[in-house]
Amino acid sequence: MSELNYLTKETLAQMRDELNKLKTSGRAEIARQIAEAREKGDLKENAEYDAAKEAQGHHEAKIAQLQAIVMNARVLDAKDIDISKVSVLSKVTVTNMATKKTVIYQIVSEKEADLKLGKISVSSPIGKGLLGKAIGEVAEVTAPSGTFKFQIEDISI
Repeated sequence: MSELNYLTKETLAQMRDELNKLKTSGRAEIARQIAEAREKGDLKENAEYDAAKEAQGHHEAKIAQLQAIVMNARVLDAKDIDISKVSVLSKVTVTNMATKKTVIYQIVSEKEADLKLGKISVSSPIGKGLLGKAIGEVAEVTAPSGTFKFQIEDISI
């Protein structure tokens, strides 16, 4: 997991806060659950103990995943974005050539993607297809549901 993670300053701060909570109160809660289950007797036949230990494993995996993301994070600042072509953090207005429907997407990291907010991942089929394109160009995107052509109408921050 050594790939760079392009994040906004706000998202990185949220991830650091979450990591801190997982390491402190989250670990304390898991330890309490394990201790409580341990008090209930024979560990070989104690389902609560097994469940608490499994929860601990998932918790530690989440901590490790967040640590890797934070360690490999590169903060992007809107003032450093080149809007002559589609890049991470840019907002791009595209027209679907088949339906003539116009949509605005913001290209973001996987961790920030939220289609309801118009934020699509840089690693999604549409995100990959739009990257590097300039206004007026047509991006051909191959997605699981078929191939689409999007014309780039505008690029902004």
